[in-house]
Parts: sequence; structure tokens; C-alpha cells
Amino acid sequence: MLGLTIATMIGVPASTALGQSVGWRSAYVIVVVIAAITALAVWRLVPEPEGAGTTGSIRAELGALRRGQVWFALGIGSIGFGGMFAVYSYIGEIVPGVMGLGERAVPMALFVFGLGMTLGNILAGRLADRSVYGTIFLGLIGMALSLAVFALVAQNAIAGILLLLAIAITSQMMGPSLQLFLLDASPDAPSLAAALHHSALNIGNSLGAALGAAVLAAGWGLLAPAWTGVALAVLGLGIAGWSFVVHRRQQARGVAAEVPETSEVPAAC
Repeated sequence: MLGLTIATMIGVPASTALGQSVGWRSAYVIVVVIAAITALAVWRLVPEPEGAGTTGSIRAELGALRRGQVWFALGIGSIGFGGMFAVYSYIGEIVPGVMGLGERAVPMALFVFGLGMTLGNILAGRLADRSVYGTIFLGLIGMALSLAVFALVAQNAIAGILLLLAIAITSQMMGPSLQLFLLDASPDAPSLAAALHHSALNIGNSLGAALGAAVLAAGWGLLAPAWTGVALAVLGLGIAGWSFVVHRRQQARGVAAEVPETSEVPAAC
């Protein structure tokens, strides 16, 4: 996940600044060039993985969709993670329109957000090794609180930027933890689990942005997407809690749990 967050930290602010200076089409030209260079580098330098072509069948992979915890994980990612995108999608409008900073400050705000995503990803990798559920709960609760405080204090530029950092850190705590969750829930279908993980996050991307646009179009103000994000994070937390209850009931009945024992909620949570 670090490649994605580092790209967000560097690529998004750089393309935004370039678009402000030269025109928005320039960003697309840069993306085409970088993509072509990357494809060539992968083709020439990345070795063929061992065991390529010997993975399980498509039918076996799709069999993972019969497991309830897989759908719980997809729900958490699709809905809970959408809370972050409800705000991130509109930073370009919030920074000048709410914080009172000029448009030239937008790339800086995007860099701060990308930095927070990278830090949150590193932190989540360490915490998820100790508790998958605990990290998910911590991320969703932290994101909901950060979004709520952001909606209340964003008119202060310094507080607003710091809260953007907090939103980014807490939201990314779900990335590695949900990836581990899916791999634990479908150990015989790792390819599908990895693909579904990013699919869920992309659904969250579109859902958060769409709902943010809806409240903006309704005339509720530039901070309405933050409250929308709070609602999505709370809904995601509810799905995570439901998943945990099902997990504990499976344990109580002596049924093999779909998420291993290391996915317990730590005392700190």
C-alpha cells in the first residue's frame, strides 16, 4: 500500500501545481509518460514470480464469496473508507473557500494529506500484526472524530490542515488491516482477496465523492461533505462491529472462525 500513499503524497500535489501553472491537460500528458516508462520498466526488470501459472482455479477463488466475513470486509471498505473521500475529493474547494487560503495552498494541503496517508499506512502495518479488528475499529473511530472536529474548526487554517493530517492517518489504518482481514477470511483465494480489497476501496472513493457532491449540490455548504464522511465512518464502524460479533459467536459455538484469533480487539480499544 505504500506505493499508493507515496504517489498520493507526491503525484497528486505535483499534478495539481502543474495544472494550476500550465493547464489541466498537462497532468494527463505527464501521467501517460510515467505510465509508459513504468510499463517498460516492469517488462524489462521485474522477474516472473515463482509458481506463476500454477495458482488455484477461478472456481476455487470465487468460492471465497460464500464466506460472510469476506462480505463484511468489503462493506467496511466500501462504506467506511468512503468517509475519507467525502472530504479528500473537495480539498481544492475547501482550502480556499473555508480555510481562507489561496488556491496556491491546495498542493500543500494535498501533500499534507498524502503524508498522513503514508504515516497511517506504516502505523497500520504494525498495529494490524497485533490486532486486525482493533486496528479497523481504531481507524474508523479516529476518522469519524477527526472528520467531526474538522467540520467544526476548519475555518482556522492551521487547525484545518492539522485535521486533514489526522483524517489521512486514521483513514489509512484500514488499508493494511482490511487487506489482512480479507486474506485471513479467504486463505485459499488470495488473488481474489487482494483484488476485492482494492475494488472495495475504489467503491468507497466513488461513494464518498458522490455523496459529497450531493450535499454540496443541495446547498449545505463546503463543510457538509465532512459530516457526510462522519456518517459513512460510523456506518463502517457498525459493519465492523457486526462482523466482530459474528466472529465471537463462531468461536463460542466451536465453529472454525473465518478470521484468526490474532484478530482480537486489544485492551486499549
